[in-house]
Amino acid sequence: MIAGGARALEQKKQEVDALNVFPVPDGDTGTNMFLTIQSAARDAERTSGESVSEVAAAVSMGSLMGARGNSGVILSQLLRGIAKGVEGLKTVNAAQLAHALQTGVDTAYKAVMRPVEGTILTVSRETARAALSKAKQGGSPLETLMEGYRKGQEALARTPELLPALKQAGVVDAGGQGFLIILGGWIAVLEGKALQPESFTAAQPVQEPVAQGIARVENLEFPYCTEFLVKGSALNPEQIRQDLKDWGDSLLVVGTPEVVKIHNMLAQNEAAAHAQKEPPAPVESAPGVPDKENGLVAVTMGEGISEIFKSLGVDELVVGGQTMNPSTEDLAEAVRKVRAKNIYILPNNSNIMLAARQVQEVVPERSVSVIPSKSIPQGIAALMNFNPEGEAENNLMAMETGLASVKSGEVTYAVRDSQWDDLEIKAGDVLGLVEDKIVATGTSLMAVAQATLEKMEWRTRDLVTIFYGQEVEPQEVQRLQDWLGRENSGVEVETHPGGQPLYYYIFGVE
Repeated sequence: MIAGGARALEQKKQEVDALNVFPVPDGDTGTNMFLTIQSAARDAERTSGESVSEVAAAVSMGSLMGARGNSGVILSQLLRGIAKGVEGLKTVNAAQLAHALQTGVDTAYKAVMRPVEGTILTVSRETARAALSKAKQGGSPLETLMEGYRKGQEALARTPELLPALKQAGVVDAGGQGFLIILGGWIAVLEGKALQPESFTAAQPVQEPVAQGIARVENLEFPYCTEFLVKGSALNPEQIRQDLKDWGDSLLVVGTPEVVKIHNMLAQNEAAAHAQKEPPAPVESAPGVPDKENGLVAVTMGEGISEIFKSLGVDELVVGGQTMNPSTEDLAEAVRKVRAKNIYILPNNSNIMLAARQVQEVVPERSVSVIPSKSIPQGIAALMNFNPEGEAENNLMAMETGLASVKSGEVTYAVRDSQWDDLEIKAGDVLGLVEDKIVATGTSLMAVAQATLEKMEWRTRDLVTIFYGQEVEPQEVQRLQDWLGRENSGVEVETHPGGQPLYYYIFGVE
């Protein structure tokens, strides 16, 4: 069922992406949900267990680590709750299946700080409610899911009435649509209408067993990843993590008493092997042992923006942003590379926030805090208030105060015709956004950039920062800078080649 659901969404993920409320080039809900359920399907396929409980536990772990974007994180929480609902069961009947769906909904609602109706939460809730009702009437598991699917479709059709932004854009909720496509894949498998999907696990070459100890490494240009599962009973993930802490430089150990997922790098092994041939190097602390009080992880896009964050003291960068949201596992790996007692994650995008918050659970041995930065300017403003030697609580307060001091704007282009408030938008038009709200449209990049800055009330501020994208010529940036200088020479203007894709400009006004 899980593999069938993943295959169904793979075939329709672009349709779900197209349901983006804004006509901007960041519609990635379908892609994020597919990558999340694909990760779940891979872990399910790898498990040797044959019970529903064991497979669901693998699904829960896979979706947790592979979760991308807010929609993917909510899907992972639905699957996690379903796993809780079938815990300890070898098989499930209709009532147990419906109960598991309801547990999934409850778990997802609890995971979201401010649940919004008219989203995947609403659709999944109505699906579970109908499934419970059908199961109580004596329906089979297939009939139970089909009734849930039918009511879920009705709930999806009502989402524009619950969420004005959907109604204005003329679309239904993308996350709800993605959830129902997955559910449809489950039903198709149970009906026997779908062939067994292709394997989601790439075949691995058979290797000879090696003796325990550090393997000899020769002629290795780049270190590489090692990822595997340990299965058994009464496993202790924390003990395994401690036992492996000196092996590799990016250790990730998560799991349950029955299955533990381990992801590691070879760089540490390589260094140890070469140490046999070279004079001893100065002793460094083992991976995972804090070298300093505070460390930083940030999500960035564009070479220029990445360099700026690095220059401001960020320890690990995760490439991501619009249309390429990093997974929880991507962020967790970055956190584990930072040898600090307290680690702060700067998502710099609202659609990465939930995945970042899940890192706190995945890396329990570190003190991980998420700074709620929703844009690149907010992230930079937060960094300006960061004290490398400061107390964790003081840093949190200072960084959140810093990000609140800046207004963020973006200039991009429209991917489809639409109507937004009183703005008539045509595909290909230049769009200006302030704090994720469309405020200007037109055919001239210069005119839309000016209109966006006016909406940001730049004349009343002290500093305007401009990050220009990879498609913007320097002379175009100079024209905009000259205009700002003529209009108000008292406002300082900084320009940086951000190198970001899709977005011509990112503005910060403070």
